[in-house]
Amino acid sequence: MTLYDQWLAVLLAVIVGTVLVAVALIATRLIGPYARERAKSVSYECGMLPVGRNWAQVHVRYYLIAILFLLFDVETVFIVPWAITFTEMPEFVLYYMVAFIVILSLGLVYAWKRGVLEWR
Repeated sequence: MTLYDQWLAVLLAVIVGTVLVAVALIATRLIGPYARERAKSVSYECGMLPVGRNWAQVHVRYYLIAILFLLFDVETVFIVPWAITFTEMPEFVLYYMVAFIVILSLGLVYAWKRGVLEWR
């Protein structure tokens, strides 16, 4: 097999995916209803009209919790495939994953000690 044979499926998938997204975006613009109203630009919250200003300050704690969620979500993305193919891997891969989990656990312990996970 040549390099072109191996990457032909990837190239076709990229081309087909790009064409499908472009067709969907163009069709939405052409076929979908579009009416510019003043009410469209108003912030919408639970079916009630907004009261007060549009801008509100968000505490940094919410961002920290979101970052921690993403961190452990990414950890799951790495651990699940590893766990599925664990028996077929060489022994050193186990040590790499243990080191990975320990490093992330230290990050969780650090965040816990700093009080990031406490909801006030």
